[in-house]
Amino acid sequence: MTSGLRRFDHVTVVVRDLGAARGFFALLGFRETTAVVIAGPPFDGYMGVPDIEADHVTLVHESASPRLEVQLLRYRRPAPYDGNDPTRLDAPGYNHVCFAVDDVAAELARLAPAGVVPKSGVLEFHDRKLVFLTGPEGITVELAEWHPGGRDA
Repeated sequence: MTSGLRRFDHVTVVVRDLGAARGFFALLGFRETTAVVIAGPPFDGYMGVPDIEADHVTLVHESASPRLEVQLLRYRRPAPYDGNDPTRLDAPGYNHVCFAVDDVAAELARLAPAGVVPKSGVLEFHDRKLVFLTGPEGITVELAEWHPGGRDA
């Protein structure tokens, strides 16, 4: 049986500082397309969070094709759960999101004036140059530069 999976759709990141998260992803070329407040039914049942009220912001990359989305969620109530450490890549749950770029070194140079520093050195792995960055709320964001002729170059 063949999978019906077609492409990456989105990643959702729970944040405390919506402005800082918007700013970080804007540096990567994302623009805000939708901002709403979600509350009560049907969201509380769907998400399993009783009495939810949260800002839900959709960011879309300006030049990616197919569409590439990051969704930000800032809880107004209840307070976000603080039971995990998003900086640990060995923690169960969210690990990281990776975006393909044309040139890792150029992206790092472009992001440096905004205070974005690599979390790791550049790694050569599976036809790619990879580097981790620290994003909003300490989440890990990875950039990948495919080598010419690589599988997805």
